[in-house]
Amino acid sequence: MMAVVRLLFDPPASGPWNMAVDESLLETAAATGRAALRFYQWQVPTLSLGYFQSAADRQQHAASRDCPLVRRASGGGAILHDRELTYGIAIAPSGHFVASELYDIAHQTLIAALAQFGVAAALYRASTQCKSTAATPSPPFLCFQRRTCSDIVCGEAKIVGSAQRRRRGGVLQHGSIVLARSPLAPEVPGLLELTGQPIEPQELANAWTSVLGIRLGWALTPGELSNKEAARAKELVESRFGASEYTARR
Repeated sequence: MMAVVRLLFDPPASGPWNMAVDESLLETAAATGRAALRFYQWQVPTLSLGYFQSAADRQQHAASRDCPLVRRASGGGAILHDRELTYGIAIAPSGHFVASELYDIAHQTLIAALAQFGVAAALYRASTQCKSTAATPSPPFLCFQRRTCSDIVCGEAKIVGSAQRRRRGGVLQHGSIVLARSPLAPEVPGLLELTGQPIEPQELANAWTSVLGIRLGWALTPGELSNKEAARAKELVESRFGASEYTARR
């Protein structure tokens, strides 16, 4: 029997609200086992820092220096959220897969969805020699200038990166799909520049949802935040993601 899972298509929102909703959905998944797949965008170009990055390090990236700043609850490098589609999966992993497998499940099905648009994408480990090595002392500031074996590339350019946050049995995986180059991160090409193929966010979300749902055994049903989740997200904006103390904590 397929599991009924909420599918959310949210309107563009602020960085703090987007991060707070992801965290609220993670708390729901951890507490109740209720999973959700969410697609969203950003009201204005926003720079999100990985949890362990220093806020002062943003000064090294001149193009995005004046953008709003938010800190993610997940790790990794900074992302300039602009001409992209962002997704979040909140789930309490069960016996049929473990959290570490969610990267490959999500990315392999996304590669299949991109193929429907004529985009030849691959996991980074499949397109080059990806070997486990010691972390470099100073990794690039931007996520899309870093590489892990599970990233999605088009040619040699990274087009999809994801990160996880785990909480009391729940897992949040969220990630960014770069659809086109942002003038605020000019060193990061998107699918438009790499392939000449313009892809609308909703079209890509629809294509991926179909493939991902089959792979995970999910019957994806349109839904929205509950009143409790929305209230919790508002609390998280005020206490964490919208608070300057949290953003500048490192």
